[in-house]
Amino acid sequence: MRITGSDYHDLASPEHPRLSPTGESVAFVRKRPVDDESYESTVFVGPADGSEPPTRFTIAGDLDSAPEWSPSGDRIAFVSDRNDKVPQLWVLPVDGGEARKVTEVVGGVTNPTWSPNGDRIAFVQRVTAEEREAGHDRERRVDYEREQPDPRVINRLVYRAHGEYFDGVRSHVYTVDLAEDAVKRVTEGEYDFEHPEWGDPETLYYSVRRTGVPDDTLVHDIVAHDLPAHAETTVVQTTGWLPAFSATTDGRVAYRYSRNEEPGSAMYSTQIKVHDQETGETVTPTAGFERRVYRGAKPQWGPEGDLYFLAPDEGAVKLARVAPEEAATVEIVLGGDDRHVDALDVTDRGAAFVQSEWNHPGDVFVTDFSGAPTRVSRLNEAYLDDHKIARPEPVSFRAEDGPEIEGWVLTPPDFDPGETYPMVVEIHGGPTIMWTTSGTMWHEFQTLAAAGYVVFWCNPRGSTGYGEEFATAIGEDWGALDFVDVMAGVNEVAARDYVDEDRLFVTGGSYGGFMTAWTVGHTDRFRAAVAQRGVYDQVAQFGATDCYHSNEWQLGMPWEDPEGYWEASPIAYADDVNTPTLIMHSENDFRVPVHNADVFYRFLKKTGVETEFVRYPRETHELSRAGEPGHVVDRFERILAWFGDHGGVPTGEDRDPDG
Repeated sequence: MRITGSDYHDLASPEHPRLSPTGESVAFVRKRPVDDESYESTVFVGPADGSEPPTRFTIAGDLDSAPEWSPSGDRIAFVSDRNDKVPQLWVLPVDGGEARKVTEVVGGVTNPTWSPNGDRIAFVQRVTAEEREAGHDRERRVDYEREQPDPRVINRLVYRAHGEYFDGVRSHVYTVDLAEDAVKRVTEGEYDFEHPEWGDPETLYYSVRRTGVPDDTLVHDIVAHDLPAHAETTVVQTTGWLPAFSATTDGRVAYRYSRNEEPGSAMYSTQIKVHDQETGETVTPTAGFERRVYRGAKPQWGPEGDLYFLAPDEGAVKLARVAPEEAATVEIVLGGDDRHVDALDVTDRGAAFVQSEWNHPGDVFVTDFSGAPTRVSRLNEAYLDDHKIARPEPVSFRAEDGPEIEGWVLTPPDFDPGETYPMVVEIHGGPTIMWTTSGTMWHEFQTLAAAGYVVFWCNPRGSTGYGEEFATAIGEDWGALDFVDVMAGVNEVAARDYVDEDRLFVTGGSYGGFMTAWTVGHTDRFRAAVAQRGVYDQVAQFGATDCYHSNEWQLGMPWEDPEGYWEASPIAYADDVNTPTLIMHSENDFRVPVHNADVFYRFLKKTGVETEFVRYPRETHELSRAGEPGHVVDRFERILAWFGDHGGVPTGEDRDPDG
């Protein structure tokens, strides 16, 4: 059978793997669509040696998340919305019995983590000052329900993110005493406290932005909180988008660090630093290692005192380790050209992680660091057995005077080199991310190939995984060298006999949406384009995104250089666009707000370009990865229909223009 967009309903994905203290079992979340509007996420547990399939641990039908083993291994804590639309913390014995709800809080529970002696669990919830004053953050009254503001009064510099308005809420760190189910707030003040992490049983670490105007900085304090004394000490400061860190019982903290300077911390290599509170010394083990530390997993202490982390590296996301010494040698523990590792959990017994490869979209694996990993789950085995999976072919090429660029070509499952096929060019987001042969794009690439397209994607300059010079090459000039690299790859692959050079198509999301719009404004090479959740108006982006820092670092202030902002915006070249362009955007996208698409669409309509604008209600910037299942499928089908209607593979479907 061929893979289709609607197969999204049939695919399950693993999340949040956790290896038990004995190393004998793995807990994880299995997430799958249940209808067009919703998902089910359930905790599963399986033997770490892969001898038996994992079995359901929590009841089906709820949204369960964040399973965490107790230090003794006899209980698993998890977050669930069962019997409550607000996620609460639950604890369930491993050997059977009923799950016990241990919180009744107003702001929901995230990031649970057990104390080393297993008597308490720390967590984060988001609450207003009024709710803290009334005690609803510790125990919500039965009759209390949070009201939506009307009107919405805004006074913060950044006031919305991840599809939600803040509306006065702040993140605070709490503990719950499991002997009494008593919730205590650890943190105070109008700041956002995140990432609780235990050191010894009486020391809880967390991060907070308190430098200057907190919304206007990426400087994070990593704080040690003495629980008996209720006193905090700022251990160290770090900069970057995500201050992920791990602490030890003897007072060492390993954390991510990115340079806070132009063209922006996201474009530089991420370093791991280790601060020793006893000596006051800070070392940088990864000095000289020009890769980013993958945001999907914090650096974690291993059984021999080394640090383990994930690193995007030349088209694969790999598991690496390094000794906690200055400029130590980074060793790749799990590499390979097709490996995309995610969601790492390191313990004294080994590590559990999610890994996808060219032939599957993701499963749970375990390693003891001594050999090949063990596959614990096969969530989509029956589906994969029944469907034809195409294997990507690696390609490399160069633009004139440019570095070698890595890319891949995927052909239809029943590929015949004597035939010709239309080609879809996919451009990744970021820009400083890196595509592989798998990861979150597995289903999309396979769907396009199964529909009859050759699919091409690459990592142009600006991507991570190829060194700092490569990543920062486009720092202040999106659309220059990256566009040159993408088009060099298009020329390379389109010259193959089996590619129909008259039927080329282009699409991408986020920065890839920017690049799609930029491309059609600078070449008529493509028959049709689909621009998704892209940055099209840099002034509008600066004014409404939750991450305007990138614009500021790379372009300065809009009022200081309005011409520079205009020239860096795809809408400036709307009058040069002739390519039929479908624009897709989510209405609750606060990373790249929808008015980017509003302006681009209006410009294209006024210049006479064939265009259509699809807005997805309720969706965020994560539509393609975690949107409502019906919307995810609709997006696939509209892309295929748009290409099919403009010289691609006919879909044979009449799409309802109203959804």
